[in-house]
Amino acid sequence: MLEKQNIEYEKAVLVGVINKTQNEEKVKEYLDELEFLTYTAGGQVMKRFVQRVDLPNPKTYIGSGKIQEIASYVDENEIGSVIFDDELSAVQQRNIEKILRCKILDRTGLILDIFAQRAKTSYARTQVELAQYEYLLPRLTGLWTHLERQRGGIGMRGPGETEIETDRRIVRDRIALLKKKLTKIDRQMGTQRGNRGALVRVALVGYTNVGKSTLMNVISKSQVFAEDKLFATLDTTVRKVVLGNLPFLLTDTVGFIRKLPTQLVESFKSTLDEVREADLLLHIVDISHPNFEDHISSVNQILNEIGSADKKTIMVFNKIDLYTHEILEEDDLMTERTSKHFTIDEWKQTWMQKLGDNVLFISALKKENLDEFRKKVYDAVREIHISRFPYNNFLYPEHLDEY
Repeated sequence: MLEKQNIEYEKAVLVGVINKTQNEEKVKEYLDELEFLTYTAGGQVMKRFVQRVDLPNPKTYIGSGKIQEIASYVDENEIGSVIFDDELSAVQQRNIEKILRCKILDRTGLILDIFAQRAKTSYARTQVELAQYEYLLPRLTGLWTHLERQRGGIGMRGPGETEIETDRRIVRDRIALLKKKLTKIDRQMGTQRGNRGALVRVALVGYTNVGKSTLMNVISKSQVFAEDKLFATLDTTVRKVVLGNLPFLLTDTVGFIRKLPTQLVESFKSTLDEVREADLLLHIVDISHPNFEDHISSVNQILNEIGSADKKTIMVFNKIDLYTHEILEEDDLMTERTSKHFTIDEWKQTWMQKLGDNVLFISALKKENLDEFRKKVYDAVREIHISRFPYNNFLYPEHLDEY
């Protein structure tokens, strides 16, 4: 009988700032997400530090008093990593490391670390390696001193632990080599997409951890890795799905996130090409998340950046089984009624009305309303198919339930 392994999490603290663009409530929301990212990377958050900063300190990002407060806590509690919610400059990171004498990461570095864990295929690993090198290039000075440690932990994966003596010239050469390698693979993947024929292409898009892979498994009857962690799926998965007798290709893509590192957007260009070339997008939303509207905005912003905002889209609000709302008592005249008090039926009467028929409410895990989901997807795919092959429309009835 195998003994159960005890996972040892690295102790970490988080640092966020309140400024003109993000108030206290928004910072709490960002730090909640950062804590989930830290947990995904293998860390345990012991404490959060927040400071109001109108302009970041060019040397240490936050004020000297707050830095000393964090330093005391780090020394007293044997903290392994201090993680900042916003991206640090190379100078800021080096100065903070000198004061705190531990690993210093920002949100970008943490996401890159998670991607390094999650990349399974050679292509995904190449994409992540390129993003890591581009991120590390301006941070080489002073960084190798703590990367020389031969133990694991957050931020220790990837090129840092094996390229201890790398200098900038070698890193630049490596970046150029990786870019050439990716260009070659991109051409191969473009050829593969072209060889898929004229099948309608449907892509699952959405914020990370909204249930895309779970839905993929249910619809395609495949076994795509799904886990309640951020970026559980990194490699793009394409499956042929048949509803009724109508075949189409279903693609599960990497999840989006706020403040997505620009290095990843560029290095994962080919992954995003699957979205660009899709005929239909299924935008999956975790309606049980209190900030799902912000998640929708973040995904729409990235779709706009890659030129896919105008594609035919069905909004799929997932995890209705987990949705809860605060109940406002009738005699409570002091509390203002806000969206946190809405039932799902009340949400449907808001801006969601403008989505018309292109909206669904399901639970992929509990398999709730999946028949309606299949019908909606079938009708949408059939419409695209008929426009492509107008002489074959007699093969497919107008609705899936006619079978």
